[in-house]
This record gives sequence, structure tokens and C-alpha cells, in this order.
Amino acid sequence: MAWFETWFDTPYYHILYKDRDFAEAENFITLLINYLNIQKDSKIIDLACGKGRHSVFLNKLGYQVLGLDLSHQSIDHNKQFENSDLKFEVHDMRNEIFPEISAEKVDAVLNLFTSFGYFEDENDDRKVFQSISNVMKDNGYFVLDFLNAKWVENTLIEEDKTSKEGIDFTIKKKIEDQHVIKDITFNDDGKDYHFFEKVKLHTLDEINSYAEEFGFERVQIFGDYHLNEFDLETSPRCINVFKKKSDN
Repeated sequence: MAWFETWFDTPYYHILYKDRDFAEAENFITLLINYLNIQKDSKIIDLACGKGRHSVFLNKLGYQVLGLDLSHQSIDHNKQFENSDLKFEVHDMRNEIFPEISAEKVDAVLNLFTSFGYFEDENDDRKVFQSISNVMKDNGYFVLDFLNAKWVENTLIEEDKTSKEGIDFTIKKKIEDQHVIKDITFNDDGKDYHFFEKVKLHTLDEINSYAEEFGFERVQIFGDYHLNEFDLETSPRCINVFKKKSDN
């Protein structure tokens, strides 16, 4: 199994990242939705939704939301939040979003907080854009919130240690073959564990070439979660806003 199929489905992944700033995330989503000017009751897919916090928040803002994630454990957890306008399904983002998952085309797809770049084969990356394009209305928006490769290279910390819920995590990072690799080791109840994360450092041009191939036009790039202007050297994020071209 690929690293993301095992690591994301463990309780340790959620323990390690439990202190993420959700207030900042919700503020970002609010700013983003206001920028996109998406009308209330529009249909939004939260692609790679994790434990659903952002899907729930989007639903509270007044949208019909479908949260999709590869992790069965996450989706099982999210089912408790479902209502008539909020649904969750297990889904691999490389696969077509079939009618039984989303019966109608959607107004926007959000892929947030570095939920892309996991695949070794670039054709898998292309499949993501293909599946999103196929499920989206003309003039709909696809937001790909990705890391800024140049900033990652400039700020890489090779080793760090952190303690969460009594577990001491050692995290080592390196850049190798255009990937940032994070090795995560720890001991719990006398047993040693080793997981890793591997994300391809896609360039702006690579991402844009995928988008254009499947009918998207990039209309904006933001550099952080406050929607400040993107700067290649100093921006921590590369938040791509794409618009689906009309077939007419």
C-alpha cells in the first residue's frame, strides 16, 4: 500500500497534527469563499476532507457539501455530522466521481492544506484534474492549496522533536528527487513505529499544465491563508484558483 493509504488511516496521524490552527483555517475558508463569490446553496466538494471539520464549516456557511477522502476511518468518523446538505463518502481522488457519489455537477471543488502531490506517477496527478473537470459546472472553481516548493527548500528544518499525548515524535525532513520526504518515528506502549510522508514539489508550471490540459484557466495565486499576493521566495503557500472554461 502507498504511504498515504496507511499513515492517514492511523490514530497517530491525527495525534501528531491535533494542534493545527483550525481558527486560521476557518478564517481562510471564509476569505476564500468571499473572494470566489460562491452563492449560498451552491454545491461544493471538499476533496481529501480528512475528519471533515472544513466540510462541516462550509455547510454551516450555507453550502451543500460533499466531503470525500480515501481514509475509511475518517469517513466513518464524519458520518455523525451528515445532514440533508452534508454528505461524506470514501473516494480516491484519482478516480471518477460517479453519479452515485455526486448526482449533479458542482460549483466548486476545494483541495486544501497540501492534499496533492502524493503520487509517484504523473498520470495519477493528471487523473485528479480529469476527475475534477468531469464533475464541475462550466465557470466553476477549483482551488488547489499547495505548498510553495521554493519556500520549502528555503526553510527546511532537517530534524525536529515534538510530544503529543505522551508520545515523543522525531521528525526528519529532506528533499530528494524533487520530493520533500518527512520521516516520522516514535514509540508507543513499547512498540517502535516508523511512517513517512512524501510530497512532490510541483512547480507552478507543472500544476498549470495539468489544469490547462483539462479545461481550467488559472485566475489567481495567493501566497498565504490571508490571501496575500504570491511571492516565489517568501510565500509559504501556493494557493491556485482555477476556473473551468465554458465549452461554448
